[in-house]
Amino acid sequence: MIESGARRREIDEVASGLFHANGYSATSVRDIAKALDIQGASLYAHVASKEDLLWTIVDRAATDFEAAADRAIADTPNADAVERLAALVEAHVEVVTADPERSSVFVTEWRHLSPDRRAAIAARRDAYEARFRETIADGQAVGAFRATDPAIAATFILTALNGIATWYRPDGRLSPDRIADHYVELALRSLSEDHR
Repeated sequence: MIESGARRREIDEVASGLFHANGYSATSVRDIAKALDIQGASLYAHVASKEDLLWTIVDRAATDFEAAADRAIADTPNADAVERLAALVEAHVEVVTADPERSSVFVTEWRHLSPDRRAAIAARRDAYEARFRETIADGQAVGAFRATDPAIAATFILTALNGIATWYRPDGRLSPDRIADHYVELALRSLSEDHR
């Protein structure tokens, strides 16, 4: 018999895979139960609703991104803005490549949450993005980055980073570290004065 916590993790992983592949709206509770080889009613012994599954997936992904960014900043306490931005980009790549399906669900499906939950995630996403905006603004203040709108620059970088979840495969030709190297180079070049 599968332990309850292990069963819930399995349910979350299956739901994440289906939400990633088909979208939240196109995935039914019956689809999730079928993929788990259980009856739909049995699924409700572990989860209250399909939205609760989405909430768990999105909340866990948000926590992973936040923790990785916090570690990146804590690990570079005396770093300049260029080094901090590089660390933030590397941390983001690490989270996306560790679980691309969950990352994809976080990026694309969170808008299906109920209004209160959606607002909570939106606030967390804004706070996360602020780390990038502030780092970019710090770099601009000392001439390390060219003058541009820090919010647009942060959105540009995060959009590129989030796109990794759509194509990354663990058995692909590039390791997560090599992907991070490329994305750091591209992010820093996009903000440099001489990037032609």
